[in-house]
Amino acid sequence: MLTNHRIAAASAAALCALVLAGCATGPTLDAQWVDPQFRGRSFAGARVMVVCEAGDNTIRLVCEEQLAAQVTAAGASAVRAPAGAASGGQGAAAYLPAARNANAKALALAVVAPSSQAFNQSPQFSIGLGGFSGGGGGGGVSVGGGVSVPVGGGGGSVNTGFGMELGITDVASGQLVWTGRATSSPSSNVNAQMADLTRTTMGAARTAGVF
Repeated sequence: MLTNHRIAAASAAALCALVLAGCATGPTLDAQWVDPQFRGRSFAGARVMVVCEAGDNTIRLVCEEQLAAQVTAAGASAVRAPAGAASGGQGAAAYLPAARNANAKALALAVVAPSSQAFNQSPQFSIGLGGFSGGGGGGGVSVGGGVSVPVGGGGGSVNTGFGMELGITDVASGQLVWTGRATSSPSSNVNAQMADLTRTTMGAARTAGVF
């Protein structure tokens, strides 16, 4: 039988885990679509041009590096788009000439944008275990556990969560054959988010049979 001390400690630990886990979950695949006419084909082993569009050049470069790694892991040969192939926001059609010049069979275009934000307070929280006198005249001592999350002052930072929409286009026809969208929870580690988002979207494309 658990004592009051153990029950309180277990409850506090569980609550602590919930506070820590709050926004630490991995990316989720929100939606995907595959062209039914593409089923039965695959770009595995083919040359694939990878492109990322983002509001920040650093994020764009990190995204392209991670996307190229995931395309390679899928059994294809990744090639980066040459500088100036197209300006951002023009869609897959703007990159098709460069993809054809590179003899790529497919174009993997990822569009990255902020999707959510969370305020990160420092220190994040504190856990306390303390005794207090119980009622009923028994003179017993009960143990209480609590988690304190500061809500004001002390400084902090804003963590950003990113969303990614990945589209796979057949270069020869210019037709979109698969697209999927994933979102990540707010975090200060943008590099890890790009790695997780490209892994999630490319994993869905592989499951759909595109690679």
